[in-house]
Parts: sequence; structure tokens; C-alpha cells
Amino acid sequence: MIIFVYDNSFEGLLTAIYEAYYTDIKPRAIVSDEYYEPNLIDNRIYIESDITKSNKVYEAIKKKISQDALRHVYHVFLSELKEAPTVIYKYLLIAFRMGYQVDFLLTNQHVLNMHKISKKVSREKHRMLGLTRFQLIKEDFYYAPIEPDYHIIGLLAPHFANRMADQHWMIHDVKRGAAAVYDKKEWFLTEVDMKLQASVGAEEELYQELWKTYFKSISISERRNPKLQKNFMPTRYWKFLTEKKQS
Repeated sequence: MIIFVYDNSFEGLLTAIYEAYYTDIKPRAIVSDEYYEPNLIDNRIYIESDITKSNKVYEAIKKKISQDALRHVYHVFLSELKEAPTVIYKYLLIAFRMGYQVDFLLTNQHVLNMHKISKKVSREKHRMLGLTRFQLIKEDFYYAPIEPDYHIIGLLAPHFANRMADQHWMIHDVKRGAAAVYDKKEWFLTEVDMKLQASVGAEEELYQELWKTYFKSISISERRNPKLQKNFMPTRYWKFLTEKKQS
């Protein structure tokens, strides 16, 4: 059985889908190299990212299916679930035949799986828009730590870039070591290597490190990537909420 393995990037996934759709090799599944486990049964084929091929798939989804389909694809990719790449692949095989009508075919298990995962990611995005709390930590620099289930930091950034357009800010995904940074002109994604496990007495040191990280992030252009009760406020989010912190 053939397995396509890619580099965990969105471009890599779209390249794998290109190879699966436009060549004679039809994989049983597509898996990120983060999750792939070698075995004696599967024939692993590693797919190198190709920006030209990924752009072709991106444009094909938008033009031949719909903008909604492209949103579903991206949301499911951001779920980071092991099965997500295969779910996307199976969905697109149907969607390229049916066009925009594919999203009405909810009796099909592949389409239904796509919608279920996409809805979970979208639901968390909207929840986090209301749960993200910024702290003024130095001059006009605002910082917000979050720890979402899904990799949604890039979905949150446009909202806050519009809402806090006159401020410098950083939204830090603590679990993934990633941040969305805004410099009063544009937002971009970057890596944050520091760990935020400081004691109360080390707060000033923590803020200084954040300040340095912020300026380091905005100065390295190569790291920019502008493309990356309990029902409503689950307890796993409480540690980052100002109103839930113990005095």
C-alpha cells in the first residue's frame, strides 16, 4: 500500500495532493512526516514541497470548487490531526468532480468528516476571539498567551490587526512555540523559542525576554509568514484569563 509523506507544511500537503491527483500513483493515505511510522506493509513515498504545484492546487480548489472548500481545506489542515491530510485528499477527489455542490453531499462519509473537523477548528477560532487576553507589558507592547487545541493563531491575527491597529502586539501559542506579531503595519507568523515558565519574582525578566523576542521577530524578514459557563469557557483556557487568575 502506497503512503505519501510530506513535510508538515500546507504547501507540502498541496504538493502531495497534486502528485496523487495528476500522476498514476494513487496513495492509500497522505501523512505528515510528524506522524508517519515506518512499517513493513506500506510503500512510503516522500513528496518534496513544490511551490508551483501547490499553487496550482490552491487555485484549482478556489476556481473549480469554491472559496468555502478552500476554507474547509485550510481549517482541516490546521487541526493537525493525524488523519487530516487523508480526509482532505478524499474530500478533494470528490470535490474536483462535483464542484461547489460537494458541500451539500453530507451523506458521503468523506465530506461529512471534512465538515466535522472544519467546524471544530472554526468553533475554537470564534471561542478564542473572546478568550484571548492581552497584557500591557512594556511601553505600548501588548502580549497574549494562548494554548488552543488547534493551530489557529493565523486565523486570530487578522481580527486583532483590525481591532488593535494602533498597537504593537504578540499572540503567543505557548504549546507550539509560535507567535503572531503585529508591528502597526502588518502581522506575520514567527517562531518563539523561549519558554514561559517564570515564577512571580521573575516577571520583569520574562517581560524583558518577550520584548527582545518581539524585536528579534520583526527584524528577521525571513521568519515572516503572512500566509501559519464551561461550554463557552472551558477550564483548559482559564490559566490565561485575567479574570480567572487568583490574587
